[in-house]
Amino acid sequence: MPSLTFFPLGNADCCRIDLAEGDQLLFDYAAMRDPKDKNDKRCDLPAELRVDLKSRERDAYRVVAFTHLDDDHVHGASEFFYFEHAEKYQSDSRIRIEELWVPAAAIIEEGCEDEARIIRAEARHRLKEGKGIRVFSRPEKLKDWMKENGVSYEKRKHLITDAGQLVPGFDLKSDGVEFFVHSPFASRLDDGELLDRNTDCLVMQATFVVGGKQTKLLLGSDVDYLALTDIVKITRAKKRDERLEWDVLKLPHHCSYKSIGPKKGKEKTDPVPETKWLYEDQGFKGAIVVSPSKPIPTNDDDDQPPHRQAAKYHEQHTAARNGKFRVTMQHPTESAPKPLVIEIDATKARVVESFVGGAAAVISQASPRVG
Repeated sequence: MPSLTFFPLGNADCCRIDLAEGDQLLFDYAAMRDPKDKNDKRCDLPAELRVDLKSRERDAYRVVAFTHLDDDHVHGASEFFYFEHAEKYQSDSRIRIEELWVPAAAIIEEGCEDEARIIRAEARHRLKEGKGIRVFSRPEKLKDWMKENGVSYEKRKHLITDAGQLVPGFDLKSDGVEFFVHSPFASRLDDGELLDRNTDCLVMQATFVVGGKQTKLLLGSDVDYLALTDIVKITRAKKRDERLEWDVLKLPHHCSYKSIGPKKGKEKTDPVPETKWLYEDQGFKGAIVVSPSKPIPTNDDDDQPPHRQAAKYHEQHTAARNGKFRVTMQHPTESAPKPLVIEIDATKARVVESFVGGAAAVISQASPRVG
């Protein structure tokens, strides 16, 4: 059966999608653990992934998607993956990427440093070669970059997918999953706005089918409420509300209030109308909300996410649908966090609770949608 794995990495992202037939996709990679700090509770991400790959006798992912180039989504990637653009990143011990997914911003951004620069170089190399890559959105600035670098847009346009489209190469019948693209928007960059990694990041809905039952995952990357407002307005104007339904929601930006509304609030963040509709009306009964973040604080000493006011809002709308709210650095306990595994079957999505009383307990989720 398909499954999702979210790793305890602090305020950082990595979600592995395991498909029923054995293929795997990785959304972001941030190996944040400090091996010199014996008190660091974040997981050893490369070790976790290697153990899993070895058990499957694999050395590659079908897809690795970098939703944007911020460090908390790419940290350590150059030490783990086999990159084709430079020999220094090539060895038999490195993990290969069959298809790299990046937003257009990852190609055209200037001034990149460290891991971001390396991933940009890999994406540019693959686009020039015309294989092993998928770019999301086609702003004129991307076309300009291609022209300046002697890359034929006409010969590469089949490698580019826009918002509002399904990703080629996956379908419900043969793969048991399809991916619908919500962001980035080409028009935002072409309107002269400055590139913003969070706003111009990759946002998708994945739909799985098992036993004739659909289960939907919404991956929000680090978008804020303004970007979500645009996504909601466009989706509803196109009468495609079903493309924003969800059984599992990966919260944007590590449970930040800015992905709900403009003000943090004293005890709870209040949503704008569009995010209220998305979070409260589009989730199915029993749905699972995942905060890829540090433990939820009890005070406001740190202005960085997660924000307790945002968590309170998400906890309340999740409880209203009899769902599950999970924080990666608090699952199953804050003292000993472990990867959060969600299995998908004909009863929809369910959290695999870490070993309780010597056996793994599974919490089933109901299916009808609230609203």
